[in-house]
Amino acid sequence: MDKVVATPADAVAGISDGATLSVGGFGLCGIPSVLIAELHRQGVRDLEVVSNNCGVDDWGLGILLAARQIRRMVSSYVGENKEFARQYLEGELEVELTPQGTLAERLRAGGSGIPAFFTPTGVSSQVADGGLPWKYATDGSVAVASPAKEVRVFEHDGVEREYVLEHAIVADYGLVRAWKGDRHGNLVFNKSSRNFNPLAAMAGRITIAEVEQLVEPGEIDPDDVHLPGIYVQRVLPLTAEQAADKRVERRTVTAAPSPADAPKEI
Repeated sequence: MDKVVATPADAVAGISDGATLSVGGFGLCGIPSVLIAELHRQGVRDLEVVSNNCGVDDWGLGILLAARQIRRMVSSYVGENKEFARQYLEGELEVELTPQGTLAERLRAGGSGIPAFFTPTGVSSQVADGGLPWKYATDGSVAVASPAKEVRVFEHDGVEREYVLEHAIVADYGLVRAWKGDRHGNLVFNKSSRNFNPLAAMAGRITIAEVEQLVEPGEIDPDDVHLPGIYVQRVLPLTAEQAADKRVERRTVTAAPSPADAPKEI
């Protein structure tokens, strides 16, 4: 089945106000920036977005946030996005902060048909006990708080421990970016961009992948496939310019040594 679509508008067709999106990427690495830009252009609103973070103020999911197109975030990291923090603290945005590993497993479980799972992460904290502020009121009080979760004791390797029940995440649409993909939707991710992308793709009922290189079926060795095409419904090939348009969230370099610091010959 040829899953290739011609334009970003074709790729995001059907995403309407109020949709839930699982979005791949970590920081600004491996984010589906072309699909996000198209949603921004179309003005789709009241989105609930599940993603590790929300981009930065002027790139990635940050452009949807600045345009007030996101109603709710499920994420694990606020990061460098000042607008994210401002909207959350001033009661304009609902945020379900989730431990990073738990978020990853909730997405994977959603794509694997596992409705829920137990994890020790968050036991004896507000993650399990409830009361985490999901949304503030304009006066600074808590308008919506997280509910308490089921906690059970299991014996593992001869030791009894408490575990908290976490529910899987299934999104209406998954948006991901891959380094290479074929017309059947089989995807390969480049190095660290293989972060939340496979998981976000698995969790989407309809998953859309923007790919930097489109190849024909059979050109990707089956052993090299990171995500099989069964999880992908639409493939958007990027232009060379779109594929090259990437940002660095925070660039850290070491200053070049001065001539005085250079080693001397003996």
